[in-house]
Amino acid sequence: MDQTLLLGMAGVLAGGVLNGSFVAPIKKLRGWRWEHGWLVYSVTGLLAIPWLMAAATMPAAGQWLSESTSGALARVLLFGFGWGIGSVLFGLGVDRMGLAVGYGLILGLIAPIGTFLPLVVLYPERLFARQGIHLLVGVGVVLVGIVLLAVAGRLRERACPQLAARVALPQKSFLAGLLVCVLSGIFSPMLNFAFVFGEPLREAALRAGASVGRAADGLWALTLAAGFVPNAGYALYLMWRNRSGRLWPEHLLSNLLWAGLMGLLCYGSFLTYGSGASYLGRLGGIVGWPLFMSMSLITSNSLGALTGEWRGAPAKALRLSVAGIAVLIVAIVIIASGGQTQ
Repeated sequence: MDQTLLLGMAGVLAGGVLNGSFVAPIKKLRGWRWEHGWLVYSVTGLLAIPWLMAAATMPAAGQWLSESTSGALARVLLFGFGWGIGSVLFGLGVDRMGLAVGYGLILGLIAPIGTFLPLVVLYPERLFARQGIHLLVGVGVVLVGIVLLAVAGRLRERACPQLAARVALPQKSFLAGLLVCVLSGIFSPMLNFAFVFGEPLREAALRAGASVGRAADGLWALTLAAGFVPNAGYALYLMWRNRSGRLWPEHLLSNLLWAGLMGLLCYGSFLTYGSGASYLGRLGGIVGWPLFMSMSLITSNSLGALTGEWRGAPAKALRLSVAGIAVLIVAIVIIASGGQTQ
């Protein structure tokens, strides 16, 4: 591998590590409900930090926007808003279907949709070229890893139901939960669509003088600002429905720090992923997506084991979890060996 390819792969995988760990600080919140932490995360990670970063790194303030086409701007905002909806549906789907089934089903849709739709639309001729074949095989292996982790998680839920987000609802609600998971799997990859189909914004930033690694900062600021609307809106709705606004003073400073850290880690994951994918050539956002998702899953499952989430789980569940992580590592190697395409 050449140095540019290694740099790109390292950036994408580092982004996956950050993404797989960004929810961990929510366990440290005391006295708050979920909606409090999610609202602070949304304000910091999807709005404040991205625009501060864009203002600090993007050259000729506003020039990259004025040189971008209205169509590209509309796509980025639309896909960002769609990702925000998918983010909300992700939580609802896991809540209704159980952690393992919901997470496995949603991730099983996010990985291939986020990879192949941009490839088929933008570069259909690359589908059966060397890199495309590596991508096809690699994503197939990713799905095997996701299934193994989902089965392991399901076994853990049965043995340790208190660790699940919620035990699956009665059968009459199964179809509703399934629909929510499918919709989340369709909407959530729109984060990557914004990055891939928003390429004209990155090119405008490059023309304005931005470096390759920082040219996507403005694109992310727009995407995440659009995603902020449904995420913050849902948190505010829950606060109103649960009448939980009175809980704000509880451990205010420490809770703000932990929830703010969630936002920092989440934004950092997208920023690092975008920077790394920019070094992977024309297919960077397509090749990088399954790598990003795989490393995110590896990290989240590893952190879960380190923090005791698998304590008391059956030995079979642990073996399947390790096997799933190993399969995802194999998928990373397969996709990475496809090389760089300019």
